[in-house]
Amino acid sequence: MERALFHAARGAGRTSPNPLVGAVVVSADGVVVGQGFHQRAGEAHAEVHALAEAGSRARGATLYCTLEPCCHQGRTGPCVSRIVDAGVARVVAAVEDPNPAVCGRGFAFLRERGVTVDVGLAAENAVTLNQPFFTLMREGRPFVVLKAATSVDGRIAEASGRRTRLTSAAANRHAHRVRAEVDAIAVGSGTILADDPELTARGAYRERPLARVVFDRRLRTPARARVLSTPEAGPVIIVTTAAAASRADLRAPLEARGAQIEVAADHTLRAALQRLAARQVESLLLEGGAAVHGAAWDEGLVDYVRLYVTPHVLGPGGVPLLPDRAFSSAALHQRRVMALGPDVLIEGYVHGTR
Repeated sequence: MERALFHAARGAGRTSPNPLVGAVVVSADGVVVGQGFHQRAGEAHAEVHALAEAGSRARGATLYCTLEPCCHQGRTGPCVSRIVDAGVARVVAAVEDPNPAVCGRGFAFLRERGVTVDVGLAAENAVTLNQPFFTLMREGRPFVVLKAATSVDGRIAEASGRRTRLTSAAANRHAHRVRAEVDAIAVGSGTILADDPELTARGAYRERPLARVVFDRRLRTPARARVLSTPEAGPVIIVTTAAAASRADLRAPLEARGAQIEVAADHTLRAALQRLAARQVESLLLEGGAAVHGAAWDEGLVDYVRLYVTPHVLGPGGVPLLPDRAFSSAALHQRRVMALGPDVLIEGYVHGTR
């Protein structure tokens, strides 16, 4: 199973909206005869790759897989039929697939055809690997990573609306590598007005387009914003309210520059995230600013925190991260600390894996 999890992780950044899945076929006498992973959405699943490599040696073997094999017809055929046809005697799966189209049906199909099924081996590791997929399936929203750069005294900017560069080159390289793996990056309209960012992944290879999201209730985003000048990087999605979207004078110039307007059901950030979920956005890097970070925290939508702490001191006049809220990086679950040049990365889960 550890080998299957290793292979599953090789698909990071390429399989969304599908999960990361790895599979290993072990013969009756304990020899690994096939292994594989899901490489891209729309292509063969991990079990198919592993069974193809095993060939006739799969008969009577055990298939280890990191997620319940699928039993429905999507862009590829159901894996459970391939498993039965290959003569596999036993399937050991880490966790049940939360997708309503599967959700135990794959296991039932196998058991009904005489295949022994065991579930739960390395389940926590498997869930951690696929937190974005599980969040989308269970909560109907993307997995949200709150990302911020702060001074050593916990400030994110010198003053409200003022662009403040804090991180070193090493931290910036790391941040862009992270951007290359998520489905979307998001900011509020205040960040667009203050910083005018492009929101691209620079210096890091990315196989799929990166969705750039602006949460903008009043459609304040200017048509000249730099994020709209880089359509080759990926779509720009502006999530707004019905009132703002009804104003052609605000909406038309943005759509003329290629922006895609999404209308949230209400003024909450959860409603905005649900519009992104409808687009199959699994993972969202929430880069700010302070108002969006605060709204996400207050609505209980932050799943993971990634802080780049720099040696700068901005003082009491600076803009604090999550002011007047019960937040401490020391309370993060599976907390990890890493030096990046003069800066320090602190990251971890807010609630643990779920």
